[in-house]
Amino acid sequence: MGALLEPFFYIIALIVDIYFKIVVVEVVLHWLIHFKILEADNKYAKKTMEILEKATEPVYAKIRSKIPPVSGFDLSPFILLLILLFIGRLVYRLSEMVM
Repeated sequence: MGALLEPFFYIIALIVDIYFKIVVVEVVLHWLIHFKILEADNKYAKKTMEILEKATEPVYAKIRSKIPPVSGFDLSPFILLLILLFIGRLVYRLSEMVM
């Protein structure tokens, strides 16, 4: 039974890991633009941010509907990272239990 579930756990863990990295890259790009290390009108930065925002904004919107920004600071990326860490650990533990 465990051998049948191993690919399933691997794929879930891989998806969570990739999405975690997408969120981290987006946050870092936002900071680089905010602190003027990277120009906001850079066409490559704009296109990259558009792609990353399409992947993350729907999830951020759901989180924001439950937890609004605090003093203008949007906590949704950090909450999402914590959720992804939790899911990643959960998948790891479940895979150990089944194997």
